[in-house]
Formats: sequence, C-alpha cells, structure tokens
Amino acid sequence: MAITASMVKELRERTGAGMMDCKKMLVETDGDMEAAIELMRKSGAAKADKKAGRIAAEGRIVIEINDGEGAILEINSETDFVAKDDNFLAFANAVMAGILADQPADIQALSALPLENGETVEEMRANLVVKIGENIQVRRFETVSNTDGILASYSHGERIGVLISLTGGSEQLGKDIAMHIAASNPLYIQEADVDAAVLAKEKEILIAQAEGSGKPMEIIEKMVAGRLRKYLAEITLLGQPFVKNPDQTVGQLLADSGASVNSFIRYEVGEGIEKKQEDFAAEVAAQMKGGD
Repeated sequence: MAITASMVKELRERTGAGMMDCKKMLVETDGDMEAAIELMRKSGAAKADKKAGRIAAEGRIVIEINDGEGAILEINSETDFVAKDDNFLAFANAVMAGILADQPADIQALSALPLENGETVEEMRANLVVKIGENIQVRRFETVSNTDGILASYSHGERIGVLISLTGGSEQLGKDIAMHIAASNPLYIQEADVDAAVLAKEKEILIAQAEGSGKPMEIIEKMVAGRLRKYLAEITLLGQPFVKNPDQTVGQLLADSGASVNSFIRYEVGEGIEKKQEDFAAEVAAQMKGGD
C-alpha cells in the first residue's frame, strides 16, 4: 500500500512521534493506522526502558488545590530544559488531574491510572520519553484533604513546593507560612513531633562537645539544655523566626491569628537523588587521548 503524506501527518498528530518514525511504522504495517500506533507504543516502551537507568534529578513540582482537596507532585527529567517543555508540563498537569480525580493509593496505582486522553499515566510517560529523548519519572505525590479549614500552597519557581493544611487563619496566612517553610525547611511542626531517637542522638552529641570544655557537670547540663532548646527551635516550624518578621516566631504568628498547622508537605526537585557529577575537562582529555 502506498504511504501518503496525509497518513504520515495523521499518525504524527496522534502519536507526537517524528515524521520519519511515523513513515517507517506505516511501511511496516502496510498502512494500517491502528497497527502502526500499537507498534509505535511497543517500540516506545522499549526505548523508554533503555532510558530508565539514566539519572533524572531535574524536573518540576506541581501543586493544585480544589474544593478542600490538594495534591503535590514531583516529576523528574534529566535536564531543567526539558522540565520547561510544554509537552512535559502537559503531562504533569494531566497526572495531577488524575491524582485529584481518582486519589490513587501509591505510585503503582497512579501509573496504571487512565487519563482523559485514553492512555494510562505509564503509557503517556513512556511515549513522552520517546518524544523528548530523556528519562522521565513520576517520582512521588501526596494528597491532603481539609474541607473545614484552609489548604494553601507556595511554589518557589518549579523547584520547591509546599502544601499546608491549617485550622483557622486565612489563605494569606497559609501562603505566608508555606513560603516560610519553603525558605527555612523545618523538619517538624512542633517539639512534640520530634522523634525521641533523634533527640537522644543530638543530646549525646551536645554532651560530648560540652565535656571537652572542662567545665563542671552542672554547667555542662545547663549548656546542653540551652543548646538543645536552640536545636529544637531550628528544626521545628513553630520555633523558627518567621521569615517576614524575624522578631516573631511562627508559633507566635499562629497564636496571634488564632490558627494552627495540621500538616505540611515540602518537596524540592531531586532531593535525595544522587546526581551525576560531570567533569568536562577530564572527559575532553580522555577523548583526546583516545584519538591519539
């Protein structure tokens, strides 16, 4: 069967693949459009699998709040350039819409979730990998429900996002505290939330440091107590000086506003992912040596 330009155009519009790939698939399937699409998806999945081992530590954080339901999502790419691509953003928005609509339990359930375009999240991801040429991963997401209180968020560009749930206060207060969390990165809401093992370990370290001072034990105990209070203030949201008014703690701000924090989630793109360190000078030197 003769493969026409209009057939190639239709396949390209339906799959987003390159013109030559579309023509090749149509030739292999003797012009059968549906068979070409199926073959392209199989081929795309294979190509996506090959790219899956490549480090994807860039990307974007997406947050959406709708009628007391909120979600925060991290999707990774290999470069920040791709994270700004319209196709990448469309994928991120489609995944977010699926999360809010269906409330999947985990990443596995999310991957199998059908989207409005008829593809599952995993199928759309694999096709995007082929189209863009980079490893793309849906890394993590969380959902929060607060129909009686306030859900607020703050995004620092595409790289840091915070979703916060409040009782009392206002949306502006929520946004201000979310911005504070983005900047100051507290680990806990309040002292009572700090893990006992974490506290014991820190106290052990502080005692060892203080014992080196040669001071009497009663003085050491006071030193350790003071340093422990400072440490707890540093790692807890309520104990931190508010970024917009350092003379006031976040705890004081909340008390003055008659509000309390139920929970917060802070995502930063690529945190915890070991990034590949590029040494371009060494790479060039190796290439030159190999060329001798």
